[in-house]
Amino acid sequence: MIMIDEPKYGTLRAAVIGVGHLGRFHAGKYAALKDVALVAVCDLDRSRARKVAAAHGARPVFDHRELPGQVDMVTIAADTSAHFELARFFLEHGVHVLVEKPMTATSAEGRELTRIADRNDLRLQVGHVERFNPALLSARERLSSVQFIECHRLAPFKDRGADVNVVLDLMIHDLDVILSLLGSQPVRVSAVGISVLTDTADIANARIEFDTGAIANVTASRVSTASQRKFRVFHEGHYLSIDFGEGEVQLVSRTESDEGLALHDERWSLAKGDALLAEVESFCNAIRTRSPCEVSGHDGVLALEVAERIIADIEARAIRR
Repeated sequence: MIMIDEPKYGTLRAAVIGVGHLGRFHAGKYAALKDVALVAVCDLDRSRARKVAAAHGARPVFDHRELPGQVDMVTIAADTSAHFELARFFLEHGVHVLVEKPMTATSAEGRELTRIADRNDLRLQVGHVERFNPALLSARERLSSVQFIECHRLAPFKDRGADVNVVLDLMIHDLDVILSLLGSQPVRVSAVGISVLTDTADIANARIEFDTGAIANVTASRVSTASQRKFRVFHEGHYLSIDFGEGEVQLVSRTESDEGLALHDERWSLAKGDALLAEVESFCNAIRTRSPCEVSGHDGVLALEVAERIIADIEARAIRR
């Protein structure tokens, strides 16, 4: 086991690896947190590294290998293909890691990272930010035995994220939420995907059956003209709708009266909050208290395993065509 020095004076020293679109937001969250010092930002694009570093009073770094011994934790927001090597490097050098989704390109790589983190008593968190969405947190209090889930995650095409297919780019957010809600194992997966703008699937739909009897119908598209992040959950006597984008929740419940059965419609809106800030704070708290991460590396692996089954079925159907 690697021996880790405790942060001096309670201040955690952080760095962000990869400060493109998402990484620069991570840098801003660290810089805003009390008792956290954003020590450095690292990017192969030197101009970008200097710009983000200057905005937050951090040091620009162009080689991540300089950072062990200078930081307690890092966020990795580089391209997916680089996640495994970067995360492994920092975990092997005693640094806690928050890695953006998808955790790694394969579940085998993810399992290797969790082994290293567990062996060295390091925190490994995965950036499934939807878990910190106030709408989901509010809705979870009303959920009991879930029987059916239907979700749609649609977005206009963006170059960032296009290094992987739409299942790993977008759908994996919902796969993680579904697994966290059901706490059960998928027993059957059926999926279809279509390539529109890239060489991989840009639109995908999957039907997932779980060992509890629950079913999830999941759709993701990155060729939509408008964004949509909606999640619908059905369980006995209730229908719950969550709009992740707008922060709106609707609960329709069965009621009984002298006049017979009826439906009670309850709606509430929540301030969107800052889910990314909550995610970063949760990571810092897990390090400070030596407690499990809210979205652990093991959670990231589970989502990847389901994603791989979906991708495999899409590819098998494409071969048959």
